[in-house]
This record gives sequence, structure tokens and C-alpha cells, in this order.
Amino acid sequence: MNRFFVTELHIEDEYIELRISEPVDKTVAEQLQDGERMLVDSDQLAFVYILEDAEQFYYLVFVEAIWQGLAKIYNEDKRVQVVFNDEKTIVLTAIHNELEFLLENIQGNGNYGERLEEAVLAHFS
Repeated sequence: MNRFFVTELHIEDEYIELRISEPVDKTVAEQLQDGERMLVDSDQLAFVYILEDAEQFYYLVFVEAIWQGLAKIYNEDKRVQVVFNDEKTIVLTAIHNELEFLLENIQGNGNYGERLEEAVLAHFS
């Protein structure tokens, strides 16, 4: 399973740019597309945006340490894009809707676990 960890967010006038922790193989980066959905990893306290190519899924991971930036994405109506190797840019077209849906469902829902619910309330309230 391929995971890309978001380590930086740069807020510009018209968009928010995400950077990941490590370089990605150029061939892989060229094939990546927006998967248009987001999940929660309750065990790791992470939000996970899905990217994909023709054969598999890739996880763009927002660990709790980066949730302050994720809260800015939630609160600002700006285009969000992730950049791979300073060459390939993918716009995350569904991140606002997906994040809103997840945050509404996590609050008061014990299925996600108490730790995740408390962390979400601390960062997104």
C-alpha cells in the first residue's frame, strides 16, 4: 500500500498547496489522479485522501500533527492541490465536501473511537 504523508501546507491567495514528505517515482507521479474520496484511519488518528492510477489506490495521509493546516482547508474555500516532485500537480476536487461530511459524522459518533472524536473536536471546533 502506497502512502504519501503531507508534511507542509502553503496558503496562497487563490489556493492551498500540499507538499509530501518524500520524492515519488516520476512514472508513478505522472499516472496519479484524484480519487475524489476521503477516509479516516481511527487507529493512526489520520485523515486519508484517496489518489489512484489505473491499477491501485494511493493514500495521501494527514496525520494529527498536520491537522491545523487541514482545519484551514476546511475553513477556507480555496482550491487544494498536491505537488509531487515539483512537477506534477493534482487538484483535490472533493476534499472540502469529503472533509465536511467526515467531520459531521465523527462528532458524537462512537464508531470512530473516543480518541479520534476528541482529537477532531480539539482541532476543528
